[in-house]
Amino acid sequence: MSKPNKKRYRLSEVKQQFTEAVGGDQVEFETDTDDVLTFPHPLFTDDEWDKKVDAAENAHAKALAILGEEQYEKYRAAGHADSEIGLLMLAVQQDMQGQIKKRPTRS
Repeated sequence: MSKPNKKRYRLSEVKQQFTEAVGGDQVEFETDTDDVLTFPHPLFTDDEWDKKVDAAENAHAKALAILGEEQYEKYRAAGHADSEIGLLMLAVQQDMQGQIKKRPTRS
């Protein structure tokens, strides 16, 4: 069934709009020891990352899945608790919801 206004979404354009709206496909944050760490933005994760995070059964496993071993070690060495990753994810989600409301519409 075609749309009455005959406009279509082009997936690459939709992804680009959302990438711009949320500030990129990576989340960057700073630890209390000034290390800058990153993980994929929740809108742009791949299947493997999703499976690891979804399979995590506690805060430790989830933080490790989100950050990977090397970054997780820096994160913990900075004195951060595993549960703080949950707070960070919540902040990213809230920011994302605010930015998506402002995203450009289709052309």
